[in-house]
Amino acid sequence: MLRYNDVHAHYGAIHALRGVTLDVQQGEIVTLIGANGAGKSTLMNTLFGKPRASAGSITFLNEDISKKQTHHISRLGLSLVPEGRRIFSRMSVLENLQMGSTFSNPAHFADDLQRVFGMFPILEQRIQQRAGTLSGGEQQMLAIGRALMSRPKVLLLDEPSLGLAPLYIRQVFSIIRELNERDGITIMLVEQNAHHALRVAHRAYVLQHGEIVLTGTGEELLASAEVRAAYLESNAHA
Repeated sequence: MLRYNDVHAHYGAIHALRGVTLDVQQGEIVTLIGANGAGKSTLMNTLFGKPRASAGSITFLNEDISKKQTHHISRLGLSLVPEGRRIFSRMSVLENLQMGSTFSNPAHFADDLQRVFGMFPILEQRIQQRAGTLSGGEQQMLAIGRALMSRPKVLLLDEPSLGLAPLYIRQVFSIIRELNERDGITIMLVEQNAHHALRVAHRAYVLQHGEIVLTGTGEELLASAEVRAAYLESNAHA
């Protein structure tokens, strides 16, 4: 469904991605883990051309999207929940969700809104509240809800647990599993919290210094002594 083939990317002279090859099949949750600076967010952002792949290709539904404009890529059915949430803090909850529906059929808006409120009842209670006054966990729910308003074929989540309290972290990963199992949404998840990420993943990749160094099922990487030592021991109780 989504494939990176020998992708390289640069920030100026910095070689951020070094020949990354990975794929996401329909109906999967695929997780990418790695330390800070490993290139995880770069890999996600390269999908939308920021930065563009300097070599290799990225295909979605067998179409090469490596050189396409960001708005065209969004219309194809890829929706990103960015690191740090990046909600429109001065807008209301409702206005943020309206922004998420920009590329979808207006006839679906009411149904999509009720679907998001069914998943996140707190957002309906806060519908006219300015988004910037929500708690961190509520803002993350809003960011996910905003992405769902576009009816994505693939939902991309960049560090969804970042800065959240443990209760909200567990809730976010429960939502990720529910979106996949109940709604059949394909999910690509970039996450530093390897313990939670690998538990929900069908397959996973480990990224180091811009290169894929290990791959396997979520269960296989959870059981890997190398992965446990590098990524799990410090947050096993999160």
